[in-house]
Amino acid sequence: MADLHPPRSPIDVFGDPIDSEPLWFKKTSFLQQNFDSESYISDLRSFVPFENLRSELRSHLSSLKNELVELINRDYADFVNLSTKLVDVDGAILRMRAPLTELREKISIFRSSVDSSLAALQNRLRQRAEASAAREILERLLDTFHVVSKVEKLIKELPIMPADWSSTDAAPLEKGSLSNGNAQPNAENGTNLRETQSMLLERIASEMNRLKFYISHAQNLPFVKNMETRIQSASLLLDGSLGHCFVAGLEHRDANAIYNCLRAYAAIDNTIGAEEIFRTTVVSPMIQKIIPHSSSQMVGGAIVDELEDDYEQIMQFIEKDCKFLLEISSSANSGLHIFDFLANSILKEVLLAIPKGKPGALSPGKPIKFLKNYKSSLRFLAYLEGYCPSRSAVTKFRSETVYIEFMKQWNIGVYFSLRFQDIAGALDSALMVSTITLVQNSRPNQCNARELTLQQSVTLLESLKSCWKEGVLLFSCSDKFLRLSLQLLSRYSAWLSSGLTARKAGSGSLNPSSGWAISASPEDFIYVMHDIGCLVMEVNGDYLQHILQLLSSCSAEVLDIVKHSIVQGGKSLEDLVPDIMDTMIEALVEKSVEDLRQLKGITTTYRMTNKPLPVRHSPYVSGVLRPLKAFLDGEHAQYLTREARNELLLGAAERITGRYNEMAADVVNLARKTESSLLRIRQGAQRRAGASSDPSEHNISDTDKICMQLFLDVQEYGRNLSTLGVEATNIPAYCSLWQCVAPPEKQTQITI
Repeated sequence: MADLHPPRSPIDVFGDPIDSEPLWFKKTSFLQQNFDSESYISDLRSFVPFENLRSELRSHLSSLKNELVELINRDYADFVNLSTKLVDVDGAILRMRAPLTELREKISIFRSSVDSSLAALQNRLRQRAEASAAREILERLLDTFHVVSKVEKLIKELPIMPADWSSTDAAPLEKGSLSNGNAQPNAENGTNLRETQSMLLERIASEMNRLKFYISHAQNLPFVKNMETRIQSASLLLDGSLGHCFVAGLEHRDANAIYNCLRAYAAIDNTIGAEEIFRTTVVSPMIQKIIPHSSSQMVGGAIVDELEDDYEQIMQFIEKDCKFLLEISSSANSGLHIFDFLANSILKEVLLAIPKGKPGALSPGKPIKFLKNYKSSLRFLAYLEGYCPSRSAVTKFRSETVYIEFMKQWNIGVYFSLRFQDIAGALDSALMVSTITLVQNSRPNQCNARELTLQQSVTLLESLKSCWKEGVLLFSCSDKFLRLSLQLLSRYSAWLSSGLTARKAGSGSLNPSSGWAISASPEDFIYVMHDIGCLVMEVNGDYLQHILQLLSSCSAEVLDIVKHSIVQGGKSLEDLVPDIMDTMIEALVEKSVEDLRQLKGITTTYRMTNKPLPVRHSPYVSGVLRPLKAFLDGEHAQYLTREARNELLLGAAERITGRYNEMAADVVNLARKTESSLLRIRQGAQRRAGASSDPSEHNISDTDKICMQLFLDVQEYGRNLSTLGVEATNIPAYCSLWQCVAPPEKQTQITI
């Protein structure tokens, strides 16, 4: 027995046994009748590596051999006895072959008979199909011939040419002689004639539509080509007659005739023809009277670029001369909804007339007139949409090519760019100055909590309001104007921030517009802080409500975004208040330190002199808080709120006291070091001289005198703080200053 490989027992990556047959390997594929080894291998090789495929096939072959061996071993006795049971097999085969051969011959004869019958049947069916197709073509050609003849006959049956009978009918209508007994029958005859002709034209149009169907299915046949001249002639006659009848119906406002003509135009799929006839015969003459295309047609002589009055006249004209046709074409269940006289007749003529008659009306270089004309155009479009019977009709009207072209002629992008330059340029010019400018009517004795004091702030507020003025804002550009508003707030904030930064750095060379802060006085920063409060109040109040009201048609989500952005812009201004307060405090501290520098003269006054112990404070103390008091008592301080005033007072007092403490501590420390050095020198000299020092001569040292003078000064300084409303004991720097200069017996308790 051959050596066979045992079946595999593959192991997965986790060490667990897995099924020996992959999902892509199907044993049943080998049992199919149409199994092809080459196609099977080529299909699997597209996603299975060749080595894996060969391995699986070998494994399957091994398993088949094992199964064969198992079957032989299982039925081995029957397998051995099989040869002994096969007796006279060749004879049995010969006996079975004779009837089978006879049966095969009969089947072959029958099959030949069936094949010949089937071939004859298929041949006759093909002939029948060809005959049917030929008959169908013949019938279509006959129908085409009959329709052409019928159309020509119907065209000949049309009444007299419209120019003949319409003129005879129009004269009485124009002269208003309806009361004449002879005119009435003529009018009735004309109406009946138009209605008869329109009905006949509708019938001809339906036949022409039928003719087009026949021609589309037999257009390459010689018979049809020979009839092309007759068909084109009939089509031209139909178009001409239908056009004359439609024009006559429009002139006499014959609703029945117009209705029949429109149905005829719809039948031959020539809606453009009807729309163009209505535009050229009715709309165009009237529009040219309202908006002349040339200066020779103008009555007044001067070209006025405004369109509002023109639109009013056009709307009156539509109401008077076009409404009847619009109502007919939009009537329910009429099938005439395919006509769009609003866009392709009325709006198209207006689109052609405005650039020719009033090109200046479309120029964004005149933004005021441009905006007025644009809004008038939007109202005119809304008026036209009022004639649309449904919302879907409005959508269709807005998707028309004429509507899109009409909107494209208004260059909104250029308009916004010009407005942007005007609004942003005004603010930028106001901020590009070296000093802040007070408003002329802004005087301290006219203090108003909500009135701006700086010209830069007034310009900012005017620019912000200009973005949302009725004569500036375009709703379609509201997002751009919102962005411009935020940019204006950001520009003003950057102007203030750069100025404060330049003042702290002591140089305005980085940005020329920041020089205002270097030359500004502390009183000027009061105006800045006051204006910031007014601007924040206005931006977060009436200004924000005005914007939300203008955008009320937007969704709640959009309104929340707008509100958040405006509030954030106001907050960017409000965040500058602490820096402005710090700048004012620092300026006041610097003025106070100028008087504090006299404190160093105390050492010179009492060093190596015989001055007695001081009993009163130094003169410089009165001037330390004088700049702060003058600042708070000045007229400019009326613009400070109570909270800002208290913050300024406490902040300045704390910083001045801190500087006072630093300078006093330096003076005391220096005095004590100097005294210690002098004492060592004096004692060394006395020892060398052999003399004894008398302690009574040196009871009060120069350092004690200096500290006493400083102590008296600090007491007076504390009283001055109390006069301003500041408790000196609440300032940590003052407590430290007291501990530094107070006598030992008074250090535990501060008494001012």
